[in-house]
Amino acid sequence: MANIVKAKLRRLQAEKPAPKVKIRKGDQVLVVSGANRGDTGRVIDVDPRASTARVEGIRIVKKHEKPDRARGKTGGIVRVEAPIQLSNLKVIDPSTGRATRVGRRILEDGTIVRYAKGSGTVLDKTK
Repeated sequence: MANIVKAKLRRLQAEKPAPKVKIRKGDQVLVVSGANRGDTGRVIDVDPRASTARVEGIRIVKKHEKPDRARGKTGGIVRVEAPIQLSNLKVIDPSTGRATRVGRRILEDGTIVRYAKGSGTVLDKTK
């Protein structure tokens, strides 16, 4: 009986939409707190459900990998970026070079873009 309930909970969790996050892949960010406080880097990927992101060159850990002939991987100890909580990151404003908060704005043509609240600069690339 417990397995049926757990399966249903997992199914319901999968149906929920991912929460909106204000940090995206490719953004330059500043680490606000933690062991790497003050460091900057580019976002490699974002996981909205876990509310985490991986940042290039920050929070590097050693991971033991097994060799995999099918994928052509040699085994050994590799260095990879570990995820960081989104609450510990701030986007760097491209116009001022300082950390800023991010907001959402609807343009005249109806597209929703992110903008830096400090300077008002649009962060998303318009097509």
